[in-house]
This record gives sequence, structure tokens and C-alpha cells, in this order.
Amino acid sequence: MGPRITSSKRLSIRDLVSRNPNFDPLGDQSDNLAVLIVMRTWKATNENLPPNVIKQLAKELKNLDETPPEGIKVVVNDDDFSTIFADIEGPAGTPYENGVFRMKLLLSHDFPQLPPKGYFLTKIFHPNIATNGEICVNTLKKDWNPSLGLRHVLLVIRCLLIEPFPESALNEQAGKMLLENYDEYARHARLYTAIHALKPKPKCQAGISESTTALNVDQSNMVSGGKMPLLSAPSTPPSKIPGPKGQDQNVLPPPAEGAAGALAIPKKEGLVAAKVQTDKRKTDARKKSLKRL
Repeated sequence: MGPRITSSKRLSIRDLVSRNPNFDPLGDQSDNLAVLIVMRTWKATNENLPPNVIKQLAKELKNLDETPPEGIKVVVNDDDFSTIFADIEGPAGTPYENGVFRMKLLLSHDFPQLPPKGYFLTKIFHPNIATNGEICVNTLKKDWNPSLGLRHVLLVIRCLLIEPFPESALNEQAGKMLLENYDEYARHARLYTAIHALKPKPKCQAGISESTTALNVDQSNMVSGGKMPLLSAPSTPPSKIPGPKGQDQNVLPPPAEGAAGALAIPKKEGLVAAKVQTDKRKTDARKKSLKRL
């Protein structure tokens, strides 16, 4: 039998590079079975990337994973660095606000001499993003520099959601609409965001159920409409006192002093006032009848 892997944690190229700066991702330089498995898997899936590029990408991705840029989360695939995925949050104050857009960067064998190709996988209405998701930005074209890192590329793409460039539009409809009627463009972009990119709604806070929340909303609506809500039963359980022949008797706790208690007082006062007015009208009517006699 061969050597056994005793560690339950899955090794990755990022881990190996961070532990040893001189580590060669494509060299069989270890007798550790776990390390050899990682390295040989890499040879099969990353043979189009040079070893020095893989080493640099491993460091960059580890850094992005530990200290992500604002509004950007890189989804790391430890088995393949030639395709980089990221989730980009729509910037506040833009038609893409509250949306999360999945995108990918494709790295060729000539990276970083040649720029990566960028694509949005989430549908988006944007002048510089084609209907097939292709991204048009100068950083990935004529302004590319091999010294630019993945962090810079991702930040530029997110900034594109803040300030589009309709003059170099891949989506001509969006570019024309942005130049001629911004409100209409923003309406289209918000619609796409609402349909394809909205973040899931947060769950209710611990200890507060959806039914309780709905009840609170219904009570507020009833109060605003001039109706008093039904008061719920007190949350404090009744206490027991000894009764005759050893039988316990339940004693209800005093009414709550919170919102329910506050609502109960005006309700009682309102009923008393209404009864007084009714009795007064009846008394006045009797007096008038007696005068006629």
C-alpha cells in the first residue's frame, strides 16, 4: 500500500506556494502523496500557463481571498487558474444597486503579456457589455500592461458600472439610450438587475418569526386605519397557587406594560366615553318628552 493522507484538509496550490516561496507548481519535488496529487492535477488542468505565472496567480488569488476589494468577491477554483470567477456587487446610486453579477476572466498561455478576456455571466443592460457578456474596457485592450494585477482589473470592471462609456459601446441600444435618455436607460438597467441579479432577501432575525412580523404589520395597518387591533395573549405563562383539596388554580399575570398594554388602555377609555355619550343622549330625549307633556 502507498502512503496515506492523514490530513483531512484539502491541499491547494495556493497553500503550497504560501508555505514555500520557491515551490515549483509543475515539478515532482515531493514524496508527500497529497502534494503529488495536487501537482499532477495541476499539470493536467493548467498546462497552458507557465509555472512562473501560476506561482504569481496563486499569490494574487490568496491575497484577494483574504483581503477582497470592496464589492468584489473572487470565487477561487484551486484546480484551474486559467478561469477566474468573481461576484461583483452593483455600486450604490447606480441602476445596478442591490444586484450581484457573476463574471469570469479567461487567461491565455500568453498571460500576462496579453490581457485576459472578461465576460459577465449574469445578464446586464450596459453599454460596454455585449449581449453575450463580453466586456469592453480599455484596461483589457489598448491600455493593458503586464504589470497590472487581477485586483486592478476587477476594480476597473466594477468602476465600469459606475461610469459607463457609451462612445465605445458593445451594446448599441444601451449606449444610444444612455446618451439620449438617461432615465429610460436607467429604467432598463434596473429592470435587468431586478430580474437577473437581485441578492436574496435576508432571513428574519433570530427569535422573530415571519408570522410575528406579519402580525405586527397587520396591527400597524389597523391602527392607521382607525381600528384597534386584537390584543394577543400574554406571553408570560400563568402561575399556580394551591387550591382546595390539593388542586392548583391558575392565576393570570398582570397585563404587559408594552405596546399591547398601552393599546388596551385607550380602547377601554374609548368604550366608556361612548357609553357616557349614549346615556346622555337618552337622558336629553326623555327631558324633551316630559316638557311636551
